Amino acid sequence: MLELQITKTTFKKVEAEWFHYNNTLHEIKTLEDAILHPYDEEQCDPTIVAGENSVRIPGNPTERTVTRLTTHKQLNYLREITSAIETVYNELNDDYKKLVHARYWSQRKKTWDIIADECSVTKRTAQRWRNEIILSTVEVLGWR
Repeated sequence: MLELQITKTTFKKVEAEWFHYNNTLHEIKTLEDAILHPYDEEQCDPTIVAGENSVRIPGNPTERTVTRLTTHKQLNYLREITSAIETVYNELNDDYKKLVHARYWSQRKKTWDIIADECSVTKRTAQRWRNEIILSTVEVLGWR
């Protein structure tokens, strides 16, 4: 099997995505809500009267909404990242999942010594597990 070689920058970027996973989920929800429920000043302001200058796009609003949801680049990017994280996380055994919670999804910053103690392994083993998790995520994302 060919060993995947990634740059230090990619490693840090993917690890940052693990740290910000819950924020990314919130950001996805916010973007989806903005697309599903856009604020249209013309519809809300009774003083504006439809006339020659008003721009109304005829068509199916459901189709427009679905199109915006599926073609929004940032939304698709964030979905791709969260999907990769979820795929990797769901394949992890319980020990690795404990490391993910201690390292990435804990409310406070922990040292590797504390993380290793919580996972009942050595510091080096915890770091090796982290490397495996990040490399698996890079592989799922198709990054280098």
